Amino acid sequence: MLFVVRLGSQLPTPGVDPTYIQNFFANQTGDSFNFFNAFTGGSFETMSIFALSITPYITSSIIIQLLTIAIPKLEEMQKEGEDGRKKLTALTRYVTVVLALIESTAMAVGFGRQGLLEKFNFVNATIVVLTLTAGSAFLMWIGERITEKEWEMVFLLSCSLTFYHAFQVI
Repeated sequence: MLFVVRLGSQLPTPGVDPTYIQNFFANQTGDSFNFFNAFTGGSFETMSIFALSITPYITSSIIIQLLTIAIPKLEEMQKEGEDGRKKLTALTRYVTVVLALIESTAMAVGFGRQGLLEKFNFVNATIVVLTLTAGSAFLMWIGERITEKEWEMVFLLSCSLTFYHAFQVI
């Protein structure tokens, strides 16, 4: 599975101008984009199909957990045992896809107008949005498989190596 993730981290998003993203990172003086790039395992810098990484899933999980405190119906679901957990997991997945759509749209439109896309038009922007959303959804699925098989430590080791490399650069 890690091989598939590493491979996907190298596959460029269709319609993206690779020279734009290289120049963008070369001209960055702050650490915010480099920090985000570290969270994506370097996929943001290459604008690969996994450029969003699992950040929509993490955000979605946090939102759902906070909402279980604020919304009684969700709190009841949480207390229902296995059935409730399955419902909350499904809800987390839906929210993840919505967040991925929002984030990828913001990237495609925001950066696209500045030259990220080879041709900034509706079709190319839609392809980028769908590709990045699908990549994030796939990483969510991989993450769930890793958790099911209790391979978290292998995944954390891979992330740690990426962070180590990123902080050497910074």
